[in-house]
Amino acid sequence: MNSRSKYKTKQREILIRYLESVPGVHITAGDVADYFRKQGSAIGQSTIYRQLESLVDEGIINKYVIDGNSPACFEYIGAECHAEAETCFHCKCEKCGKLIHLHCDELEEIQEHLYAEHRFRMDPLRTVFYGLCDECLQN
Repeated sequence: MNSRSKYKTKQREILIRYLESVPGVHITAGDVADYFRKQGSAIGQSTIYRQLESLVDEGIINKYVIDGNSPACFEYIGAECHAEAETCFHCKCEKCGKLIHLHCDELEEIQEHLYAEHRFRMDPLRTVFYGLCDECLQN
């Protein structure tokens, strides 16, 4: 266990319960703060940031930094899943900002090819494909 996680506070437990309720969903620290504000919970923004970073360090959530213009996103994966976490990539809509989480065998093959043939190891947690989502293409 990471030394940053030695204190199990009420806020931490509430935050973990919330994250467990939205598995597979990308959320920002702002989304978390908005949720708790609407629930009437008194969890400060700095506490949320600190706890999210601690949960990243512990492997309970993943952190995705997409680009310098977007806030970091977090995704609950659970402590058991961290060691076996699947490779994932992302697509970001340039029009609406939607972030799409991808688990794709073909992209994993590209990742393997890049290393085998070009000696370049791609970081899937930071790899983003930009374009337009289906909804924006329809409009």
